[in-house]
Amino acid sequence: MRKKLNQFGYLGLIIGMSALILFGCSSLRHKLFQSTAFDLGIFDQAVYLISQGEPPISSFIGFHILGDHAAWIFYPLALLYKINPSVYWLFAVQAAALALGALPTWYLARQAGLKESQGIAIAFVYLLYPLVFNANLFDFHPEAIAVPLLLAAVLAARLGQVAWFCLSIILVLGCKAVLSLTVAAMGVWLLLFEKRRLYGAIAIGAGVAWFLIATQVIIPFFSGAEAAAVVRYSYLGNSVLDIAKNIVFQPGLILGKVFSLDNLGYLVLLLAPVIWGLSPQGIKPLVGAIPCLALNILADYQPQKDLLHQYSIPVMPFLLLAVISTLAAGRGWLENRRGIILWSLVAFLSMAKFTHFGGNYLVSIDTYHATQEAIAQIHTKESVYTTAQISPHLSNRKLITYTNADSPPADLNAFNYVLLNVRHPGWSSSQEFAASLVNQLKNNQKFNLEYQRDDVYLFVKVS
Repeated sequence: MRKKLNQFGYLGLIIGMSALILFGCSSLRHKLFQSTAFDLGIFDQAVYLISQGEPPISSFIGFHILGDHAAWIFYPLALLYKINPSVYWLFAVQAAALALGALPTWYLARQAGLKESQGIAIAFVYLLYPLVFNANLFDFHPEAIAVPLLLAAVLAARLGQVAWFCLSIILVLGCKAVLSLTVAAMGVWLLLFEKRRLYGAIAIGAGVAWFLIATQVIIPFFSGAEAAAVVRYSYLGNSVLDIAKNIVFQPGLILGKVFSLDNLGYLVLLLAPVIWGLSPQGIKPLVGAIPCLALNILADYQPQKDLLHQYSIPVMPFLLLAVISTLAAGRGWLENRRGIILWSLVAFLSMAKFTHFGGNYLVSIDTYHATQEAIAQIHTKESVYTTAQISPHLSNRKLITYTNADSPPADLNAFNYVLLNVRHPGWSSSQEFAASLVNQLKNNQKFNLEYQRDDVYLFVKVS
């Protein structure tokens, strides 16, 4: 008993340290002005508006947040903003969720009959999987919350805890509409391979129902259009239902997309950290990963084919389950804790983007202090026009827009503050565009130049 408690305490320490590291890294990236309006600014603004009792209509996208991905999880997250409206809550929740995924992973390993040392090793495999670190760095995305919940749902199904299973999948569905496909696929796996008929039926029913409700009712109602990601599959159709129909009835359309070097490279990156633990005997859990893998492989959008962004997060739980199944069957290439952790560490050092803190994330360090000082002079919650990188630092307001050279503002007078960084104009902007805005505002009698240093300019509208 004491040995089990010591092991659990060791696991808790690992998870706690991982959460702190993840939170510290995402916070530091944000402090260095590397987060952007898409997606952190959108989500921070929406959660802030909900916490203030306002309709969460993001000025970055121009419609209600439910029209984005039907992610109602932002409403409970807004309770944290009632304590103190700060974007760091989102970083903390994401870091905690990703780190906590190691706990159900460990339980699942032990429940499958793995030795204590192997259980701890599998927890390390999860925490050192490069996508955990990289996705945590890339702003905030609610699907990160779904990772421990998917693992918890599988654990609940295996333990016969129907209430916990239902709660887990309900919360998963609230994180992002497309996760309904993952839930449905998980249900197929539970039904056919785990022989958990009740749990499989619940997951399939809930997943299919929510997918139809979210994509055909909620998203069109709140955004006035199809789901935004549809454009990434335009070669298959212009709506969710058209795409689904063409995949089934015109499979020839997808052959050229599936068999490509990009997709081969993507699969190599995805599998390399755990390839030692995959085998035909343990492959069944990967049924749950099929929708996410298919969407990424078929997408005409490169970020869905790497381990830098959040798009592969729903695959992770099922990769871990496949590894656990392989080890339980005694088929893994590596079976001892030291070898497993060493492989995972090498994969992490090879693919985790911690090196960005010594390079990419320091590109605008020369204007860091000037930008901080300019932000400190914005004292009200009135409207702001600024760069994509500065936007998440000022998104706790009703109206904020980022500079876009291809879509200049119709009327600068609509804003109370204009904050520009000519030296580092940000995503979708350029130095020429930023400089032209500065000249316009200097000649605009309705604005005063309140701050200027290191090519950072803050204009404030005259009262």
